[in-house]
Order: sequence, then structure tokens, then C-alpha cells
Amino acid sequence: MITSTTEQASPIFYLAGVSRSTSRYIYSMSIQFNNILFLDIETVPQHDGHENLPEEWKVLWDHKASFLIRNKETETSKSIYARAGIYAEFGKIICISCGVIQGSGEEKKLVIKSFCGHDEKMLLYQFCEMLNKWCSDGNKQLCAHNGKEFDFPYLCRRLIINHISLPEILHLHGKRPWEVPHLDTLDMWKFGDYKNYTSLNLLAHALGIPTPKDDIDGSRVHEVYWKEKNLERIIVYCQKDVLTVAQVLLRMNGEPLIKAGNVELKN
Repeated sequence: MITSTTEQASPIFYLAGVSRSTSRYIYSMSIQFNNILFLDIETVPQHDGHENLPEEWKVLWDHKASFLIRNKETETSKSIYARAGIYAEFGKIICISCGVIQGSGEEKKLVIKSFCGHDEKMLLYQFCEMLNKWCSDGNKQLCAHNGKEFDFPYLCRRLIINHISLPEILHLHGKRPWEVPHLDTLDMWKFGDYKNYTSLNLLAHALGIPTPKDDIDGSRVHEVYWKEKNLERIIVYCQKDVLTVAQVLLRMNGEPLIKAGNVELKN
């Protein structure tokens, strides 16, 4: 999938709020945009409603929900069940979209492929097969928005639950922070301000990048999947997020954005 390599020094990391020695190490590195896999995942609760949970899982969710309820007068474990999808123990992945940049400069393009379906184990297996093949020559990185807090750990947990071995690029145990090949545009944008959260939608607007939230947002994925049964709509939404993450990373590093006509969707 990678046809060429573009190297660009990345001063953004020097301001990321890590130790001085680590900053010097990271600052000396360069981002190879063609060696980054941009990704986004979409998740939903494993069941279409609280009433359809197996009894033992209902007890476990009710206990979990007791810590999540904000207003005990209006919320119950049943009414907030749509939020179960963001927890790997109660949710499942229905779409992984990923993209790579090919070429460089004004004419570079983004190639996007999605792994999706109702059979989570199958889509995870297919994704890992691709990921292992793509990473076979080393020096590869993953990039997502809030990936370190959500996408990457969620993927790892669901892989383990489904008895699928973690690809090497997702193995974090024993690695120093600067050895982890994961980029996170949210983490970069914090500039050490770890109490701050900025959504991809807000960051895209701030940077003058077309927003991906022009149809649905994450809060509606549960409804679109279980009630509308419109997986295709979720896939399109996920692919737009991948494009936006790539554009944000380029913009933060002073690189030209990908032109509207330079996005290729692969089956």
C-alpha cells in the first residue's frame, strides 16, 4: 500500500509535556507520513437493549452503571445502556477504518479500507492479518484521535476477549513511552495540558479542516446500528474520521492537506 516515503522533522513532539530527555529523543525523530496507519473504530453495546442482556451480564452492567449515572432522578442502568458500547467488556467493534498516505506534497492521496460487519471476531481477524502484513518491514506507526485512551486499548481488549493474538505493533508491555509506535492527535494538541479534552470535531474546526460530523456523531452510532440497522452509514462516518485525523496530523506539522479528490476507498 505504501509507494513512497516522505520525512519531515516534527517539532510538535518537543512540546508534548514529556521529560526533557525524552523530548530530545523524540525531537530527533522524524515523522514518515507514508509509514503511518491512521485509524478509527466504531463500537456499540453487544445487545440491542438492556432487557436483552443475559441475567449475569445484566447484574454486571447494573453495577458498572451505578458509577456512571449522573442524575439518579432521571437516569437508570437501563436508560444509559447505549453508553455500554464505550466499555470493551460490554461493547463490541463493528467497524475499523484505516488509511495510509501515498505520495507526497500537493498530489499525495489517502487510501482508506474498512473492516466491518456484525461478526466482530471475523473483522478483527481480517484487520490483524492486514496489520501484521503492513508492519512486516518495521518502522511503522499507528495514529488516532484519543487513540491512547480509547481506540488502541479497546482494540487490544476485544482481541484478547476474542482469542486473537495481539499484533506486535499493539504490544506495549515493557516499552518506554517513546518506544511505543502510537501517535495521538489529541495527546499532541494537549501540549502537556492533561486536564484538557478536545474532540476531533472541535479540533478540525479550529484548524480550518472540514468537520467529519456532518451526518452522525459517536453518540448516535448505537441507534443507527441497532435501530436503523444502517451499518453502511456508520462506515462512511468512520472513514470521514480517518481522513480528518490524517488532515489534522498534516496540519499540525505544516504539511499541505490532502485534496478532496485524492481519497481512494478500497474494498
